Amino acid sequence: MKIHEYQAKELFKQYNIAVPFSVLCESSENIENCINIIKTPCVIKAQVHSGARGKAGGVKLAKDYASAVEIAKNILGMELKSSQAGVKKVNKILIEQAVDIDKEIYLSLTFDRTNECIDLIASPEGGMDIEEIAKTNPEKIYTECIKEDFNPQKTIEKLGFGENITSQICAIVNSLYKLAIEKDASLVEINPLVITKQGRVIAIDAKINFDDNALFRHEDILALKDETEENPLELEAQKDGLNYIKLDGTIGCMVNGAGLAMATMDIIKLAGKDAANFLDVGGGASSEKIEKAFKLLISDKNLEAVFINIFGGILRCDFLAEGVKNAIQTLNVTCPVIVRMEGTNKEKGAEILNNSGLKFTVVKDLNEAIEVIKKI
Repeated sequence: MKIHEYQAKELFKQYNIAVPFSVLCESSENIENCINIIKTPCVIKAQVHSGARGKAGGVKLAKDYASAVEIAKNILGMELKSSQAGVKKVNKILIEQAVDIDKEIYLSLTFDRTNECIDLIASPEGGMDIEEIAKTNPEKIYTECIKEDFNPQKTIEKLGFGENITSQICAIVNSLYKLAIEKDASLVEINPLVITKQGRVIAIDAKINFDDNALFRHEDILALKDETEENPLELEAQKDGLNYIKLDGTIGCMVNGAGLAMATMDIIKLAGKDAANFLDVGGGASSEKIEKAFKLLISDKNLEAVFINIFGGILRCDFLAEGVKNAIQTLNVTCPVIVRMEGTNKEKGAEILNNSGLKFTVVKDLNEAIEVIKKI
């Protein structure tokens, strides 16, 4: 789960991480009042779940009152298009006190699944071009796998700052680590963490993602969820207990099991197409759940076809067939539906589909599925 910058900064304050003074504005009528509270110069920031907001025109410095009002009115309500998250409507802006920046740093903590730890990642070259730095000057990105008796001193010293700044950054790293552990965060990022000309270290941006599987332990974090930032299809899937992620392709796929889902997406790619989604109905799905999943699939207007790839173990193939048949009978389905079933009651499942009077293509194996998808 993602949260907004302003929410992440509230959490930072709870863990004694310095952030600039700011106010949240959600209506154009309140813009002038908010600017009067913060004063100028100030920074106007679009609050959307996306990186690269600055490059997309969603973060701007205002040096005086008139320009602050104009910038805020332009950003609030705009359609912000970023390279990372597509088009997002800006419903909230953060109006923040400008900081006298001397140096920008990158700092984050994230999961390292290979080494089964949390990684500290730091760079003396923070800011909007951190991705480019990682490509062109990877030697400027320092990574440390956090183990027992963790001390960030050695890694932070590599950034090349004096004792006072190094000490401040180390304190922030320790606070970030405590936050990540206590709140089950999967990513905590500050980009940039700035050194002011007065020698203070301040987080002028904040990004936190949380482990969805741990949210039952954190009602306070779950309360921060902004459903307007979520994909409507993904929200609907969550309510029905389905694992669904919207993608950019045109071939919808339904499977039972995350590993099979990944393999199915590869198969679609081999056929020269791209998957429209990741959809795992789970091992014990009922025919009713299958029907809900299929309705979810075909609500995607970009679909050219649906590929159903099921291994009948706990989920019997005849249950799958009944669910899909019922869904198609109640919906106006015009796109091709390709079905590959293997496992328990696969013959019975194929019989249900073939005798339904509906237009299914039941394939014997994955090679046949690839050939059928190629022709779409």
